[in-house]
Amino acid sequence: MRSFSRRSVLAATTAAVAVALVPEAAAAAPPSPAATARDYEKDGPHQPVKAAGDGAHTLYYPADLASSTAKHPVLIWGNGTGATVDQYEVLFTHLASWGYVVAAANTGQSGSGEEMLAGAKYLIAENARSGSVFHERVATGEIAAAGHSQGGGGALAAGADPLVKTTIPIMPGPQGRVNALHGPAFFVSGQADIIVPAPYVRARFAACDQVPAVYGQLRGATHFLQGDTRYRLVGAVTAWLQYHLAGDQAAKSVFYGPSPGLRQDTAGWSDFVRNSRADGVQAGVRS
Repeated sequence: MRSFSRRSVLAATTAAVAVALVPEAAAAAPPSPAATARDYEKDGPHQPVKAAGDGAHTLYYPADLASSTAKHPVLIWGNGTGATVDQYEVLFTHLASWGYVVAAANTGQSGSGEEMLAGAKYLIAENARSGSVFHERVATGEIAAAGHSQGGGGALAAGADPLVKTTIPIMPGPQGRVNALHGPAFFVSGQADIIVPAPYVRARFAACDQVPAVYGQLRGATHFLQGDTRYRLVGAVTAWLQYHLAGDQAAKSVFYGPSPGLRQDTAGWSDFVRNSRADGVQAGVRS
């Protein structure tokens, strides 16, 4: 699996042990009401920290987390087959800069979703443990599952669990059952992906009719998200989380309403589709 990351973009401070972490604050203030997904490619206000977790996960979070009074939303992540956490680090440090806590499973075999859910359970336990940097700083009801390739299938599997509020399968493998999801889902494919072809991802999206679901196809993207395609993905993922986990109404307009930003961005997205439940998401109502 080739690298997804641009390591020079966001410098993450490395800590050796998960619980010997540092501090930070909650989700960043939203851009203007006319925001597009590209606005969410910009760094958030927080310095990201990287730390070892429980041995099975690598953690990313805002450096001022312990000193803030806010509760921070969570992303649990699954890598592609044979891939490592470092290959996706540009996404994780970016989300930490926006105030998110990321628990990325340290495995290239995350298709069951269990490895990802273990990260959520670890953070929930740390939220309750006095002395933890995460003590009373984790928004345990605001957890998303995302992953790439096999990890995208793992995200679908994890998304069936009540702990997970929303799911982002990126070029997902065959794992998981889309009709078991109970919260909104954002399916992402690559126009030039020959490993997990776009029609396959769109078919999985089409089968997900019980929850609001959105499908986006990255223009020109291969399975390894070359060049600018990865940063467009980072912006869209951040916008999705900002709305669904942080209630950012500007981010909502990227996906919902009569003229969603992703549909307008034809330079970056070659296809954009919503199911009827996503079409029915009303202004001012958080799905």
